Amino acid sequence: MEVIHKIGRRKTAVARVYLSKGKGNITINKKDIKDYFDTATLQYKVNQPLALTENEGNFDIKVNVFGGGITGQAEAIRLAISRAMCELNDENRGILKPEGLLTRDPRMVERKKFGQKKARKKFQFSKR
Repeated sequence: MEVIHKIGRRKTAVARVYLSKGKGNITINKKDIKDYFDTATLQYKVNQPLALTENEGNFDIKVNVFGGGITGQAEAIRLAISRAMCELNDENRGILKPEGLLTRDPRMVERKKFGQKKARKKFQFSKR
């Protein structure tokens, strides 16, 4: 099996995932997953597509991720791994699609408008 390369995005985070046969090592930006994502929740998000398709420990995953915060990065990695699982086996699509793991979350930060304090918040009006 050759290396499968997929890209996942969430907000401003972009993750490039390289999936190959191995023992289940996940390396993110040249660090182990436990060093990069210290909370169990973020580690769970990254491992979710592997757990649902029962492929934990079958593949080595190398990830390059940049931009955004740690939650956005974790969800970008999750999307990229899900896409790689679908390329590996078409039956995985039926498992991952109902869980919402193949949908790119389109929510982005709304831009700030001129004449306003923030995107929606206005300057306070005072009658003096």
